[in-house]
Amino acid sequence: MKAVDYAGIAVAVVTVLGGFTAMIQFLIKHYLSELKPNSGSSLRDQVNRLETRVDKIFDLLTER
Repeated sequence: MKAVDYAGIAVAVVTVLGGFTAMIQFLIKHYLSELKPNSGSSLRDQVNRLETRVDKIFDLLTER
C-alpha cells in the first residue's frame, strides 16, 4: 500500500469517529436538557410537581 492509501484510510477513520462524537454530544445535550427546569414540560418540572403533591398528602395524613 502506498502513502496515499494510508492517508485515505486515516481520513475515513477520523470522519467516522468525528460523526460518532457529534452524535454522542447531541444525545448528551438532549438528555441533559430534560433535567433542567423549563417552566413545565421537562422531566425535572414533573418530578418537582410530584414531590409537592406527595408532601401535601403527607401533611394531610399527619394532621389527623
